[in-house]
Amino acid sequence: MRVLGVGVATLDIINTVDHYPNEDDEMRALSQRIARGGNAANMLVVLSQLGHRCDWAGSIADEPDSRHILEDLARYAVDCSHITRQSGGKVPTSYVTLSAVTGSRTIVHYRDLEEFSAADFAGIDLDGYNWVHFEGRNCAEVEQMMRRLKRSNPALPCSLEIEKPREGMDRLLGLPDLLIFSRAFARVSGYVGAEALFAEMRPLNAKATFFCAWGSGGGYMQLAAGKILHSPAHHPPRVVDTLGAGDVFNAAVIDGQMRGLSAESVLQQALRLAGEKCGRVGFDGLRGVLDSHG
Repeated sequence: MRVLGVGVATLDIINTVDHYPNEDDEMRALSQRIARGGNAANMLVVLSQLGHRCDWAGSIADEPDSRHILEDLARYAVDCSHITRQSGGKVPTSYVTLSAVTGSRTIVHYRDLEEFSAADFAGIDLDGYNWVHFEGRNCAEVEQMMRRLKRSNPALPCSLEIEKPREGMDRLLGLPDLLIFSRAFARVSGYVGAEALFAEMRPLNAKATFFCAWGSGGGYMQLAAGKILHSPAHHPPRVVDTLGAGDVFNAAVIDGQMRGLSAESVLQQALRLAGEKCGRVGFDGLRGVLDSHG
C-alpha cells in the first residue's frame, strides 16, 4: 500500500534527566541524543516498517540541520520528492526533556518556517495512493488540500489528526474518512472522556470513524453507526520513552484500516504498538511486535 503523509518533520534534541528540574534549577543531563521527529514523519517511519510505501509532503529549511532529517527519512525509505525547500527560516526544532523515572516528556518547540501550502499540494499526483493522512495544522491550507482530494479522488481514503485546538479546525472536521483525536485536544476542549468528545464531534461528520488514545486509560473507537469500542492500554515491562507514542498509534490505526482488519483488531493493534513503543527508545523494531502477535 502507498501512503502520503502531509505534515511536519522536526529536529529533536532530547535530554534525559533523572527527574524534572524545578524552575531556576541547574542540572546535568544523563544523556543527550539528536533525532528526527515530527508527527507526520514519525507516522510514516512506522508505516514504512510495516511494509507500506511512504511519501512525505512537507516543508524543509535550506540549512544544515535539514540533512539529519532527510538522511533519517531516507534510512526508512520514506520518499521526500514532494517536499518544498524554504530558503529562509529554521528547521522546526523540539527541545525535549525526558524523565528517566517515568518515561514522560516535556517539549519546548520552536519553528520559523513557512507551512506546506495548498499550492504545493496541488502539484502532487494523487493517483496511485491508497491513503492520504493530514496533520490538523495550517487549517485554511489543509482545508483546500482536503477539498481538492475529495474533488479529484473521491474514493481515496484520507485521515486527519487533531492534536490540539487551532483556528479554523472546525472547517476540517467534516471532510476526512477517519479522525484521530488526541487526549490533549479532548482535555483542553473540556471533555472528560473520549465518549463525550465523540458525542460532540459526531454531528460534524456522520460518516467518519473516530479514534482517541487515552494514555493509561486505553483507547476508544467509534464507528460511523455510533458503536463505541474500548480496549485497555498495553503496558510494557518498563516505560522508557513516550515520545512519539501517539504517532505510532496513528500509524497502526491506518495500517489496520488499509489491511481491512476488524474494528476491534485495529484498536488493539494500535494500542499494542503504541505501548511497545513506550518501552523502547525510538521507533526501530516495531514490525516484530506485530509479527510476534499475528
